Amino acid sequence: MQNSLRKEKYSGLNDQQVKDALEQFGLNVIERKSQLNYFLKFLSYFNNHIIWVLLGASFVSGFLGQIRDSIIIVIMVLISIFLDFIQEYRANDASSKLAAKLTKYATVIRSGEKKEVEVAKLVPGDILFLSIGNIIPAEGEVLELDSLLTNESVLTGESFPLEKKIGDEVFAGTLVTGGWAYLKITKTGSNTKFGKIAKSLTQPESKNSFQIGAENFSNLVIKVIFVITSTTVAILLSKTYFTTNTIGPAQLLESLLFAITIAVGLTPELLPVIISLNLARGSLKMGKKGVLVKKINAIPDFGSMDVLCTDKTGTLTEDKIELVKHLDINGEDSQKVYNLGYYNSYFQSGLKNPLDQAILNKENANLYKLDKLDEIPYDFHRRRLSVILQDENKEAFICTKGQPEEIFKICTKFENRNGEIATLDNSTLKKISELYNNLSSQGYRVLAVCFRSIAKDEILDTSAEKEMVLSGLLAFLDPPKKSASQALELMGKYGIKIKILTGDNELVTTKVCSEIKLNGMGVVTGEELEKLTNEELKVSVEENQIFARINPEQKQRIISTLKSNGHVVGYLGDGINDAPSLKCADVGISVENAVDIAQESADIILLSKSLQSLVDGVIEGRKTFGNTQKYMYMALSSNFGNMLSMVAAVVFLPFLPMLPTQILFNNLLYDISQVGIPLDWVDKEYIQKPKKWDINNIKKFMLFFGPLSSVFDVLTFFTMFVILKLPESAFQTAWFIESLATQILVIYIIRTKHNPFKSSPSKYLILTTMTTLIFGVLVPFSPLASYFGFVSLNFSTIVSIALLVFSYLVVIQIGKVWFFNKNVD
Repeated sequence: MQNSLRKEKYSGLNDQQVKDALEQFGLNVIERKSQLNYFLKFLSYFNNHIIWVLLGASFVSGFLGQIRDSIIIVIMVLISIFLDFIQEYRANDASSKLAAKLTKYATVIRSGEKKEVEVAKLVPGDILFLSIGNIIPAEGEVLELDSLLTNESVLTGESFPLEKKIGDEVFAGTLVTGGWAYLKITKTGSNTKFGKIAKSLTQPESKNSFQIGAENFSNLVIKVIFVITSTTVAILLSKTYFTTNTIGPAQLLESLLFAITIAVGLTPELLPVIISLNLARGSLKMGKKGVLVKKINAIPDFGSMDVLCTDKTGTLTEDKIELVKHLDINGEDSQKVYNLGYYNSYFQSGLKNPLDQAILNKENANLYKLDKLDEIPYDFHRRRLSVILQDENKEAFICTKGQPEEIFKICTKFENRNGEIATLDNSTLKKISELYNNLSSQGYRVLAVCFRSIAKDEILDTSAEKEMVLSGLLAFLDPPKKSASQALELMGKYGIKIKILTGDNELVTTKVCSEIKLNGMGVVTGEELEKLTNEELKVSVEENQIFARINPEQKQRIISTLKSNGHVVGYLGDGINDAPSLKCADVGISVENAVDIAQESADIILLSKSLQSLVDGVIEGRKTFGNTQKYMYMALSSNFGNMLSMVAAVVFLPFLPMLPTQILFNNLLYDISQVGIPLDWVDKEYIQKPKKWDINNIKKFMLFFGPLSSVFDVLTFFTMFVILKLPESAFQTAWFIESLATQILVIYIIRTKHNPFKSSPSKYLILTTMTTLIFGVLVPFSPLASYFGFVSLNFSTIVSIALLVFSYLVVIQIGKVWFFNKNVD
């Protein structure tokens, strides 16, 4: 009779209903990210503003007949793109691996019969049967169950199994760890929480802070090029008109070509290579410190990071539940309480939860004298589990472990510190309840244990759980890492704020944070966060440090809000539920033993879940950013100054200050001299604080040092043309040497905020700069001179150039000190 009723009650869908549902809802599959092939992926790296500018410069160089310069620029672009492509390309995308996590077949009831069907063909309305070990393939509502436990850590981060009852919802991707159930499927595919996580991974990645800064820098270069080019053309044409009273096509073309040549000289064509070499070197250095870089553009943001969001489990804690207390009624340590807990965990059948494992891992109780007679399984109504054991004297007893509230209900006696059994009166019960509440408020997960002797003929079912003797309490904790406190203190010194984003409860989280001295700010729960408006959340994320009982969507909201507040945000996570947050953050950080999805979504992989490794990586990131910034400051300001000088020269000189060929050759030598920058040292105080792209500061630097450089160029023009009265070729040769020397040597001033003689450059930077400078100075005196239009210079001219270069470097040092005192870098 019962079977027929069950068959009628759970008849499930028929074939036509399944067909209609498939047409309406589609297959039960998650959305996958379409993959670019290797060629298209490589081409995508050309979608970059500075790359467009450089390729334009290459085209102009080729048009002007400077084929070699054109080829060199293209080679530089290709090298930088190739380095980025090799570093970042990964064959397996995250959403494909996420799809593989789901099981292939499931047990459903259709037309009144149980059958195995492909998970992809499950539809809303299907009746699904679940048992222990099943990965749930869709979302649904529980219709019937027996002791159903599910582990939802992939979605929530909570490691403890959850009890389910009739009417509860279960989620795709979660694991059945106990019991069985029938459920009615309500959502499939991308409509499930699991599917939405996968779908979020298919969306285009937002640009991180470094990429946005690079685009802003490129836009600044483009604007300056436009202004300089337009001004130069206007001046040359005006000069021609006032001289000849006419402007012909030849004059227009000549003016335009010279202006474009100046513009090409302004473009920092080595920037992509400098950045790529910087990042490649940073990647190697970070790898030696246990930090693997998946996405090379994330390295500068790793250094710029000023907020780190992380779960507590495994980062601040050992990621290992430990039994830390076994207390009697009086709150004193009791070996018997531990022994009873051990007996219960050891002899129970089925899957052992993390608390059982913690009990069994602590030490070994005396088991060889005991035999198991029976077991009363756990269920969510009783919230306890009992085992019936027999000792060496053939005397049987029942040993029960479970939620303290439920254990208290079945106890009528207690065991005192002398091993005597006494009646459990109200005052004693109040005392043990206060002990339990006190432990809970400190963040401990608490279980109670009890026992009693039983007769051999006693019925062994739930009715046997009565008149028990309360023994005591077991308290569990995921202990803080010993190194966490020191690492957090170090991160604070480096200007990084910590935000704890966890699915765990606020009591446990606060307890752990207090033990590692991370207790300076407030606590917000997911329920409280849900009520906040976007404007209120902007304030809350600054004022609070712990966000507890939050879901993945709330994590993303917190990260997005921090980014909108101007922070560079890192997120450290290792679970499936962390994947969207890893992608949302400026820097996604995962660990070597994380799930595939977290690793694929991350930019940085830590070989150990250690905050110390993370700090080491941050330091390398800041060194990388610092060396990149050196080149940007120097190249743009120096080039801008030279271009201003060119404009001034075409106004006052009767000839061009440098030939187009000489300009491009000068620019090429200058770029070669700077390839040692990625291997340079960075001042210790520079890495103490997070560094970000500051286009306004770069613009101020350019507008201050560019004209200052031009002043010395004009002084050079006056000295060479008016005082020394050099002819055209000699003048061009002299300014070529002076310009090259000032551009190359100024790196020794710009590379540090301090006295350049007290901040030693690396040997690699000295080698590249001095070798290139010597070569450039010797070219006018070599057989190559006639090819570039150079002539030999007399001694007085060389001395004059040397004095001008020295004076320039002194003034730049003075100006540097003044500038950085006025402008925060």
